[in-house]
Formats: sequence, structure tokens, C-alpha cells
Amino acid sequence: MELEHDYLDTNGIRLHVVQAGPKSGIPVLLLHGFPEFWYGWRKQIPALAEAGFRVIVPDQRGYNLSDKPEGVRRFRMDELVKDILGLIDTLEYRKVNLVGHDWGAAVAWMLAYYHPGRLQRLGILNVPHPLVFRRFVTRDFEQMRRSWYAFFF
Repeated sequence: MELEHDYLDTNGIRLHVVQAGPKSGIPVLLLHGFPEFWYGWRKQIPALAEAGFRVIVPDQRGYNLSDKPEGVRRFRMDELVKDILGLIDTLEYRKVNLVGHDWGAAVAWMLAYYHPGRLQRLGILNVPHPLVFRRFVTRDFEQMRRSWYAFFF
């Protein structure tokens, strides 16, 4: 199976994107966690591609070979969501199947919340629904302790 490495423009930046599988396949976009990059999905990419899916795995903004814009404001959640929406548009998909892990799951949740019409399906690994997370992180000290890094970033 061949991995295609590309650089695609979206939301004023350039993302490094790995793709695999038939171009006519149903699109599955995989978002990595922190502090990972596309390589974190290396074992899932071949399985999905061999099953006939078109697998799209970007290095998100600030990671690995993708652009790293200056300033904290350039890394707000709304910018990260716009990056993925722009990527979907650049690849000329109306809807995709989106899977997120860890920090990528947070981005995926927000994209699903604000733009549900852009998704066929949503898969989330290791992050609860944002409303459930908020309820627990504001009442449970142990959850606050475990989630400190999310607030830091």
C-alpha cells in the first residue's frame, strides 16, 4: 500500500496530509492526538485503505510538517475546526467520516457540534462528549487533575 504525502492549503496555512486507498473510496479523515502526528494512525491506515476507504490523515496545525503559525490565538479551537473544514473543501468532499483521538477528538467533537452536516459519521477515541466533560471537570477534583494539560494548552 502506497502512502501519498501532500501539502494542502486550508484556512491560511499549509497542512501536511497523508492519504491512502482508492480515490473513489468513502473518505475517512483521522485526527491525531497530542503530541502526535499522522504516524500515530500508521496501523489503521492500511486496514482502512485495504477495506476500500479513502484515508486522509493530516498533521494538524503546529505538528510535524504542517505550518506552525505564530501566536497563541492562531491555535484556538475555532481555527483548528476551520482547518479541517477547509481540508474537506480542498479535497472536494461534501461529507466525510471523521475519527479523532485525544486532542484530535476534541477538534472532531467541535466540528460535529457546529457543522454536523459535513459529517457522515463521527468516531471518538478517548474523549467524552464536551458537555459530559464539562460537568465532570467542574465537579470532580481527580478529573481536574487529569485534565490539567488540556487547560494549559
